[in-house]
Amino acid sequence: MTHRITGRTSTIRQLGLALLLACATPLAAQQAPPPQLAFPGAMGWAAHTPGGRGGRIIRVTTLATEGPGSLREAIDAKGPRIVVFEVGGVIDLGVKSLKIKEPFLTIAGQTAPQPGITLVRGGIDLSAHNVIIQHLRVRPGEAGLAKMAGTDFDSISTVGAHDVIVDHCSLTWSSDENLSASGTRFKGDTPEQWRAGTSHRITFSNNILAEGLGYATHAKGEHSKGSLIHDNARDILIIGNLYSQNRERNPMFKGGTQGWVVNNLINNPGQRAVHYNLIAAEWDGHPYQDGQLVLVGNSMRGGPNTPERTPFFQFGGSGWLDLYMEDNLAVDRYGETLPQTGRYSSNSAGWRMLKTRPPLPFGVKPMPAKDVQDSVLANAGARPWDRDDIDRRILENAIEGRGKHIDSEAEVGGYPKVAETRQAFVPADWNLDTMEPLKPLPRREPLR
Repeated sequence: MTHRITGRTSTIRQLGLALLLACATPLAAQQAPPPQLAFPGAMGWAAHTPGGRGGRIIRVTTLATEGPGSLREAIDAKGPRIVVFEVGGVIDLGVKSLKIKEPFLTIAGQTAPQPGITLVRGGIDLSAHNVIIQHLRVRPGEAGLAKMAGTDFDSISTVGAHDVIVDHCSLTWSSDENLSASGTRFKGDTPEQWRAGTSHRITFSNNILAEGLGYATHAKGEHSKGSLIHDNARDILIIGNLYSQNRERNPMFKGGTQGWVVNNLINNPGQRAVHYNLIAAEWDGHPYQDGQLVLVGNSMRGGPNTPERTPFFQFGGSGWLDLYMEDNLAVDRYGETLPQTGRYSSNSAGWRMLKTRPPLPFGVKPMPAKDVQDSVLANAGARPWDRDDIDRRILENAIEGRGKHIDSEAEVGGYPKVAETRQAFVPADWNLDTMEPLKPLPRREPLR
């Protein structure tokens, strides 16, 4: 009898312990720390990408295009890595793009000594995952090539990449797009596979995207474009950017895309500001997919290159788009109100206006559109504490309503010419988890 009671007591104790563990596990899970942000203020589906956090620090020590100590060598290295700069100045890419193929990378342009890092005569194509690029200037220009030569560059383009943040960069004078999310249109057999196979979970925040070149080296001729979000790309956040002096694609979303455009300033667009277009010929044999686009708190100002009555948003092509719009300002160069919507397609399809705003992407808290101009002009672009003369001119023109569309960098002074500078990178001066400085950085005088 005693033995049976003891055994029963032991069983009860075991059950009690199991119950305690079962109850404790969800509590422990609730108390687990949230994933770390890429950096304070990171937003969107890519907000928690680690980039190169925890990896080795690779120092860029030369402005040479390639070789030991070059940016290209650092980008090509394998494994998690944080790229920092012990040199400042201009890197001439020699009419050849940098190809980022290895994942878990942070490029910290903020670490360079004044005047920072500018890439010319080439761009960056990014086909990896978990990448953070901050505080670079990329200015491809015509690169000395003939008009319509057929060699063209995005300043930065993601190509089938995911979990990527491009933040506080200055991307100008592209001969294709200034900043884009692209990839294979139909990789796989199903729409789900198509979306997984192209760029997704991308954040473009606080960048200057300006002066895309019109009649330059692109084989199609005129090609002054801001941003192209390619077919089936999803989870795209475009927030806090300045689009200035680009004829089209400010930004453009193609068929089946899903994205948010929040608190951007669009200055002096050409015939189109924000637009959507599923091109039927590119979808031959594939069922059209509905797109979804959310436009909140943006400000558009027409300029000398903006045709009269240009709408803030235009629909073109085929298929359907679910569209939500809220608090977007659009005025011409004289301050007169412009239309919110329009179309450049005669098809019966079009947009279906959503009555309820879809859930906000992580960390997004839209500001009123009336406050966007001052915020973007103060914060957008590479190294706002240390702007170069080109960014200063672009921003001052935006403030004053001046400037125009251009066909060559030569029309606005040509490639920058600055002396090489050097300064050792001191890890103790930086938060290596977020690449924030732990002491104030040298500042130039503010814009006037």
